[in-house]
Amino acid sequence: MNEKALEIKNLKKEYGKNVAVNGISFDIKQGDFFGFLGPNGAGKTTTIKCITGIANFQGGAIKVFGIDVVKEYRDARKKIGLAPQEFNVDIFAKAKDIVWYMAGYYGIPTKERQAAVDKVLAKFEMTEHADKAFQELSGGLKRRVILARAMVHDPDLLILDEPTAGVDVELRRDLWRYLQEMNKAGKTILLTSHYLEEVSHLCNKIGIINDGKIAAIGELSDFVKDGKTLEDRYLEITAKENKK
Repeated sequence: MNEKALEIKNLKKEYGKNVAVNGISFDIKQGDFFGFLGPNGAGKTTTIKCITGIANFQGGAIKVFGIDVVKEYRDARKKIGLAPQEFNVDIFAKAKDIVWYMAGYYGIPTKERQAAVDKVLAKFEMTEHADKAFQELSGGLKRRVILARAMVHDPDLLILDEPTAGVDVELRRDLWRYLQEMNKAGKTILLTSHYLEEVSHLCNKIGIINDGKIAAIGELSDFVKDGKTLEDRYLEITAKENKK
């Protein structure tokens, strides 16, 4: 599979006088598991907001499977599933209803919606928790609801912003298994994470952004050669960039 799942060219995003993303360019091929790394404030989440239409941008272009995210917003957005870092849900709503609302947002017909909701909840082993209010769930189960919500319309590109933040080791491993299964089935995934062990375990491609610019990009093997770990290389690259 050589089709580009995501193309970003010369993306620039400003907040007033602050340049959050400064002319970045990179591609993700269909079927890749792409780790998008960088310090806090480097531009990761801003880039994701630009991809998904949450934020407007001042320069450049973004395409998802060849679809322009600005000119053909609705078509592009249907290709994307987003699991944000923050729990941006009604905490009093039932798990199944949170997923149901998102299915409706993506235009899944009412007669087909229940089956789609049931299927994705089952996939993430949430069936027995479907009638519980979000606030009653553990941190790991909350993350599963957010993933189920992102996956209910079966998107081609899944974007995960710190999907295992605040999750204990056992549940983190469960989430890893889910993500690996989806990627092996052909799902393209973009992952941000501060757990570099997680990125090393899951991703085949790595991009590092620092101070709004791409500092390095390549295969995972490019970052872990010569006895270096991904953490070693990450610290080297971000330190060099900060000295410029």
